[in-house]
This record gives sequence, structure tokens and C-alpha cells, in this order.
Amino acid sequence: MRLKGRVALITGAARGQGEAEARLFAAEGAQVVLCDVLDETGCKVADQIGDTASYRHLDVTSEDDWRRVVSETVGQHGKIDVLVNNAGIVRFSRLTETTLDDYQRVISVNQVGVFLGLREVGREMINRGNGSIVNISSVDGLVGMAGGSGYVSSKFAVRGLTKTAAIEFGPYGVRVNSIHPGGVDTPMVKADDIDPGALDIFRRVPLRRIAQPEEIAKLALFLASDDSSYSTGSEFIADGGLLAGLPGGEGD
Repeated sequence: MRLKGRVALITGAARGQGEAEARLFAAEGAQVVLCDVLDETGCKVADQIGDTASYRHLDVTSEDDWRRVVSETVGQHGKIDVLVNNAGIVRFSRLTETTLDDYQRVISVNQVGVFLGLREVGREMINRGNGSIVNISSVDGLVGMAGGSGYVSSKFAVRGLTKTAAIEFGPYGVRVNSIHPGGVDTPMVKADDIDPGALDIFRRVPLRRIAQPEEIAKLALFLASDDSSYSTGSEFIADGGLLAGLPGGEGD
């Protein structure tokens, strides 16, 4: 019960990593507010979790949506202790073939969405003098990736936003950290524009497999809880050893 008595707001919570985080946080004692644009799916997950969960429609690119959700959450629960900026999208194409609309859409969701969450929830946490914010970046926020100019740009930006917010929020007792997953078995990696063969790389990382959403959720739980009370502005990598290097040689 590491989050007993706490209120956690999670974006992109209708499925994938966000759903896993919502279920785990609720099991650890939190009141969880699931936020997404997939309303039917999000409501179903909240209903399955039970009385400790509720659902709110949230387009993370909308200032008005953020203000409404923060106001409703504080009105219902009196506070927000934890924010997980999890919502994200990906569009794959070579840089020279990427449209401005596609690039800006990825930046809007992955980068601007995190900025707005930090700003709106950060204000509430600063006023209370306590809180933990977990921003979901990616290993692609640490290294480049061919075909992912918008995604990589946005995830590098999340890394920078995390450090800036940690510096500004720290004196008020609010911690901000980022998680950098490698491949995770979610609907995102099964999108139509992703070549299934590209996922073969995760069979070659040192742990020889792709991650499950629950494994990333456990790292988010650590950062949301007091177990990480002296961690802020830091990058936490969960990539199965991908950035350590791919094995090579006979038998690999």
C-alpha cells in the first residue's frame, strides 16, 4: 500500500502502460483518475478497477481540458499527489518525407501535452507543498532513431522539461522524474505504420524480449512513492539492456 491515501492522475490511461499504471496504483492504495480521449475504453477500465478509480476525458493538447480535469479532481478528492504524463503517439516516416502536420501532431501530444500537465498540476502541487510527477519519455529521448524525427524530438524535449521542472518545483517539495522505456508490448508498437520486422531488435537485447506494461508501471510506482524520496530531475531507463549494446558474435 505504498500510495495509500494519495490521489494519482494518469494520462493515456485507457490502455497500454497507462492502464497498467492505473491498475497497479489502485492496488497500492491510491485513488486513481484515469484520463484519455478513448472514453469508452477508459470508462471500462475505471469500472473494472472499482470504487478507487474514476475516468475523465482529457485531450492533453487542450489547456481547457487540463484546467477542467485538475479542477474536477481537486474538487472531488481535495488534492493531486501524483501525476503520470503517459499519453503519447508515434508517427514513422523518413524525415524528408514527414509532413509538417504529422510532425506537429506528435510534438503537440508528446511534448506540449507534458508541458501543460506540468504547468497545471504543478501549480496545484506547489500550492500544497508536495507531489511527484513522472514523465514517460523513451530511450528515443536519449538516442536518435531513423524514421522517428517527431517522436525523437518530442521525447528529448520531455527529458529537458523534466529537468527544468525539477529545478523549479524542488524547493516546494515537488519531485519530477522521467522514465525511458525501450520496447513495450502495447498497442503503440502494433500500429499499422510499424513494420513488424522492426520489433525483432527486442529479441536481440540482453534480456532477449520486449517489456510488458506492468514492468514499466512498477518503475512509475517507485517514482510516485516515498521509496524515491531523494530522486528528482533524473532519468530512469527500463530497456532490457538495449542501450548497453546489442549482443554479437557466434550463437547470438
